[in-house]
Amino acid sequence: MTTQAIQFSRPATPHPQSNTWSVAEIEALLSLPFMEVVFRAAEIHRQFFDPTKVQLSTLVSIKTGGCPEDCGYCPQSVHHDTPVENQPMMTVDEVIAVARTAKANGAGRFCMGAAWRGPKDADLEQTLRMVNEVKALGMETCATFGLLKDGQAEKLKQAGLDYYNHNLDTAPDKYGDIIHTREYEDRLDTLGKVRGAGLSVCCGGIVGMNETRQDRAGLIAQLANMEPQPESVPINNLVKVGGTPLEGAEPLDWTEFVRTIAVARITMPRSYVRLSAGRREMPEAMQALCFLAGANSIFYGDKLLTTGNPEVDADRVLMEKLDLSPL
Repeated sequence: MTTQAIQFSRPATPHPQSNTWSVAEIEALLSLPFMEVVFRAAEIHRQFFDPTKVQLSTLVSIKTGGCPEDCGYCPQSVHHDTPVENQPMMTVDEVIAVARTAKANGAGRFCMGAAWRGPKDADLEQTLRMVNEVKALGMETCATFGLLKDGQAEKLKQAGLDYYNHNLDTAPDKYGDIIHTREYEDRLDTLGKVRGAGLSVCCGGIVGMNETRQDRAGLIAQLANMEPQPESVPINNLVKVGGTPLEGAEPLDWTEFVRTIAVARITMPRSYVRLSAGRREMPEAMQALCFLAGANSIFYGDKLLTTGNPEVDADRVLMEKLDLSPL
């Protein structure tokens, strides 16, 4: 019996500098045979990065719970009955102590998140001190504080902030199924303020929210067509929390998650693609395939805002097995 090789058409790949990806082109990439899309992503990754290096970030929730937004995945929303309890904002000294520990454990970037629709000016003043003192430790700084008002991004930049995180979460057509208290354009407006202030952009999304492959293609198209593209692209695998509208979401097959990582790398070759939420539930072999497919950043520590993350020791063991080292 003879075996005939599988035939498939390869979608045209725009030049890495060209942010002109259509949803159809990205969906075609997602539909490539699994080994092919991983291979293509690995090739592109090596053109722009050392594949043995991984950027390590630590994320801390400086203000937990009580968020007025109704994001269907989030246990911090006041609209959902979840185990997360409201907590006051951490003090500057508490945040700096966490940052020092993170740096001692090898993290190069320290990210601060707060459960706000957006920061009030009084809240922002305290976070500016946090940013300034974390920066003084010699770490890169990142913040995710929600929607920004005019002038706030500039204040964060002056305090020493390097990155501002504001995710698109999902495709524009899917967005209304997930969030009702803010518009997609609100997110784009904040990202415009961030760029206008000269900050680097950290922007990605969440998969596993009952979206279709076309929806995932739509998310990647939005990210890849930004001008310029985000410097960091976190890809989150939904962590289902009891009491949220998405607690019963169908689990995303692991191969589809790896495909998403690969296509993010192909379409955003110069961006750091980060394995974010959901990594605790990923077997080591799955994480290894993600690194092969172009992921080169992780959140490093035992907690991501309110959900678990692999412990530092476990990450060190995995990185040693894979011969990976921190940037």
